[in-house]
Amino acid sequence: MQTPHRQPYDNVLETIGWTPMIRLGRLADGIRTPVYLKVESFNPGGSVKDRIGVAIVDAAERNGTLRPGGTIVEGTAGNTGVGLAIVAAVRGYQCVFVMPDKMSDEKVQLLRAFGAEVLVVPTVGPDHPEFYGTVARRIADEREGAVFADQFYNPANPEVHYRTTGPEIWEQSGGRITHFVASPGTGGTITGVSRYLKEQNPDIRVIGGDPLGSTYAAFKRTGDLIKGERYKVEGVGNETIPGTLDMDSVDEFRTVDDATSFAMARRITRFEGLFAGGSTGLIVSVALEVAREVDDPDACIVALFCDTGERYLSKVYNDAWLAEHGLAEDGQTE
Repeated sequence: MQTPHRQPYDNVLETIGWTPMIRLGRLADGIRTPVYLKVESFNPGGSVKDRIGVAIVDAAERNGTLRPGGTIVEGTAGNTGVGLAIVAAVRGYQCVFVMPDKMSDEKVQLLRAFGAEVLVVPTVGPDHPEFYGTVARRIADEREGAVFADQFYNPANPEVHYRTTGPEIWEQSGGRITHFVASPGTGGTITGVSRYLKEQNPDIRVIGGDPLGSTYAAFKRTGDLIKGERYKVEGVGNETIPGTLDMDSVDEFRTVDDATSFAMARRITRFEGLFAGGSTGLIVSVALEVAREVDDPDACIVALFCDTGERYLSKVYNDAWLAEHGLAEDGQTE
């Protein structure tokens, strides 16, 4: 595991990880249970997905599927693409990313800035032939020298969080953590972190936040996969259960709607000085709810801060966009 604050670095990839853990202040005023944020926006690519970008490429290099000058292909909400693009820039690979059109323009532009080829496809269900993951897999199969990163089924995804994110949280909390809150997309973060933390202390409770319209919360309660509905929060939730999400590693799910998630993201930015995206707003909403219920100054809640709000200036931080989608009243802060 990387040593914190080691300098100088040989390349930018060595700066991934050992992100800070920062206690919520003004937003937690009056709440006795301390809530800390594991602020993954401090990674060089601005999100938690930098960790899996390196891990997926390392694994492909080890097994010989990715060779010098090859191409990395992925279907992504944006952040995994950035993580992969950073590795590709350092090691000399090409990138092709397929994104659904619900994702922010900032993410598309950012990936292209790294030299990636980006294909934007309609937001459709996983059974549709134009589903972004299906299109990405097809491109990888057709292109010589290409590998499909496959973040939703790649075991390198949860494994890197077991090796890095989980141990960091345990060490940074001094082993005092009692609750971990995250919102699964691929599920790699919550699965890997949960496995590590529960090995240290099986009483640690792992709570998943799920967007209203996603299928995870209902599946955890009933074991049945319901039909999902559209929602605006990016990068979390799903219509299917990916191979990188171990449902047994999550003790419970709580559902949060778009308006609440976006309003909380804006409050985190305004009152904590940490520029948050919508998924972080969702997670912090759940974490504060849990903190009020626990009501114990000796407990320790750690919530995942997924990525930087700079990715969502055209949406979460755009009053006109919020108004257009019926989210303005709840999404705006004083």
